[in-house]
Amino acid sequence: MLLTKRKPASVGEILTEEFLEPMGLTQTALARAMGVQRKHVNELCNDRRAITAATALILARVFGNSPDFWLNVQRRTDLWEAMHSPKERERIKRARPLRKSGKRTA
Repeated sequence: MLLTKRKPASVGEILTEEFLEPMGLTQTALARAMGVQRKHVNELCNDRRAITAATALILARVFGNSPDFWLNVQRRTDLWEAMHSPKERERIKRARPLRKSGKRTA
């Protein structure tokens, strides 16, 4: 679980600062390599689109890393957002652990 108060780097930050800029790539070039519209890449870079399993597989193929890398970046962001959203924290607080019983269910 994320216990830090510092927001983790977002997909857009990682994509832009760790991949596009160092490699001298534009969003248009990345979109071509990914086989998607430029708008798709722009939304990823500006954190207006989340990484899906399919997008993670595509990015992993393009950059030669793993889909887990991309999904973990998204997961860390999603967990941090949920833990720091007052609305979500209220929903989480309402949840109650199930009691263990001696009975087994089939």
